[in-house]
Amino acid sequence: MKPIVIIGGGLAGLTLGTALRQRDIPVSIFEAGHYPRHRVCGEFISGRGRDVLARLGLEDKLFAAGARQATTAAFFTLRTGGRVTPLPEPALCVSRHTLDALLAAEFRRLGGILHENHRWTGPYLEGALRATGRRTETAVQGWRWFGLKAHVRQLPLTADLEMHLLPHGYVGLCQLSDGTANVCGLFRTKTPVSDLAQTWRTWLSGPKDSSLHQRLAPARFLDDTFCGVGGLSLRPQTAASHPDCALGDAITMIAPLTGNGMSMAFESAELALEPMISYSLGQQDWPVTRARIAQACDQAFARRLRWSHRLQEAFFQPALGAALLWLGSRAPALWRRLFALTRR
Repeated sequence: MKPIVIIGGGLAGLTLGTALRQRDIPVSIFEAGHYPRHRVCGEFISGRGRDVLARLGLEDKLFAAGARQATTAAFFTLRTGGRVTPLPEPALCVSRHTLDALLAAEFRRLGGILHENHRWTGPYLEGALRATGRRTETAVQGWRWFGLKAHVRQLPLTADLEMHLLPHGYVGLCQLSDGTANVCGLFRTKTPVSDLAQTWRTWLSGPKDSSLHQRLAPARFLDDTFCGVGGLSLRPQTAASHPDCALGDAITMIAPLTGNGMSMAFESAELALEPMISYSLGQQDWPVTRARIAQACDQAFARRLRWSHRLQEAFFQPALGAALLWLGSRAPALWRRLFALTRR
């Protein structure tokens, strides 16, 4: 069998590596960081990603490691609270600190070779997939996008998932199983931000007159869980336009407010599985393999990327975003439709 090399040991890379090892395909993963560690992430798995985990036999292991099921959501504007609404389908909440370590251990248990603290500097040759995470972009139409995340204690939530819309971004809260909650936000600014090490709590807590600030007032931030990431590009991109064979966020990022980013990482790994097996077994050449993976990902994600981009643009217009939240919380059919459009 031809060996497979995966550059990047995040969700997409580890999931594909695990699936290939379940079929005895030789795989090596090169990861620039280490396990376990915290990453900027909503830590919320919804949509088809759960089905992928179940098919790989990983969902039960996640529950055993502390994942919890989420069934309700509530949306908030700057000063008003939203009503609790049932999610159209249950989701999973799990810390990336736990999830990535579990996936890495499972990959190794199956005989995969995992190189931690090893940043890939070579070319992307035949048989190598890029799963290195987001494409970087310093500014988009003058806006600089960045994400922040930390865990907190002493924060009872009104729903399993809370989404708070702010003038400069939005913050999602989700309940984890160890008595902590994840606080993750996406923000934009037209000026460089150089003091995040001192101001990240201020960004994540929102303006002092906001409902989010009031919600987080009694909470205790866990400093060692804080992480941030900048240079985010949220313009939908296609896999076919990428010069390398890419997976997950290395193709494109979906708007975080949809809660579908983790799912797309798992889905892209599954979509790449059969083409990579065929390549490893010598049944097709590398150009055909790359084309099959790119076509499958673009067909699976094109519609949800378009809709998520439109929704994010709407939510950054305060009046329109508030109107959508009001309608969504009072019109279950609309809520289910918007949910489906960003997941199917």
